[in-house]
Formats: sequence, C-alpha cells, structure tokens
Amino acid sequence: MQLHKAVIPKALIPKTMIAETAMVKRTSFEGDGCPVARSLDVFGDWWTLLLIREASLGRRRFGEFQKSLGLARNILTTRLRALVDQGILKTAPASDGSAYQEYVLTAKGRGIFPILVALRQWSEEFDDCPEEIATILVDREKGKPVRKLELRSQDGRLLTGADTALKPRVNRKRVSA
Repeated sequence: MQLHKAVIPKALIPKTMIAETAMVKRTSFEGDGCPVARSLDVFGDWWTLLLIREASLGRRRFGEFQKSLGLARNILTTRLRALVDQGILKTAPASDGSAYQEYVLTAKGRGIFPILVALRQWSEEFDDCPEEIATILVDREKGKPVRKLELRSQDGRLLTGADTALKPRVNRKRVSA
C-alpha cells in the first residue's frame, strides 16, 4: 500500500505558519571579509559538523556514518561529497583491502577539532540539562578530563572578548566582483 502526503491549500494555512515553515535559500559567504562567515560556508550546518565529529572519532565508512547518525543515504552522500570537495575529507581505499572506500580527515579537517571541543565545552557549561550529556572528553593517555580551552595573548595573558578587537588586515587582497 502506498501512502500519499496530504496537500493542504495555502489559503487554509495561517500566514504565520507559512512564514515559519518556508524554506530559506542559503546565502553563500564565499568571499566575505569575515572569517566566521567564511567558515560557516564550509561547515555551517549541523549534519556537516556531526560528520566531522564522527570522522574525528574514527568513523571512516559510509555505513558507519549512516549507522551512527541515522542520516538518509541521499543527504549523507551529498554531505560527504561536499566535505571531500571542500578538502575536509579525502577518500582512500579501504584499510582492510576490500572494495569499499573510506573517508579520512585531511589536515584541514583535523583543524576543525578545536572548534568541536569549543562547542562541546560551551554546551557542557550552558546546557539546561548538562547531566544528560553522555560523555566527557578526556586525555587518552592519562584518562583525565581535558581542560577548558582558553584564548591567550601572544605574551600568555588570558583574554576575554572584552580584551580583543578587530583591526583591518594589512595588505589584504581585494576580491573583485
């Protein structure tokens, strides 16, 4: 038996509900002067960050990613392809010699690890139910919890947001439209 989606005429849906459920076209930040915006172009959706997290935990095969995240095959395929295109992951022959391919983090991909740690530590500190967080990040060698990330000046002083400022980059290359 085949199920069909119910189609509700737009006229019967409250305008506020249409606004809330409308798909928003994603804006590209490629070429933006802000490095935060530019990085969001690469890994700014949750599935991408979760895939990078899983790769950091040692997942390498399509089936492993799918099993751990429960992601639909088509979405997983699209996200993995985008991560390869962005140079975050690379494909390699399966380490067991089988015909499968594996996805391996590149240096660029491994560079995202501190971002994942920062997100994790933020959640551990500010989540409404931190007791529900299932794991802690530990030093593999010592088994002790990892210290909170800190932002330090070049001379070693601990910095907060109030201690920093943005300055124009000297000799910045201009992008022509």
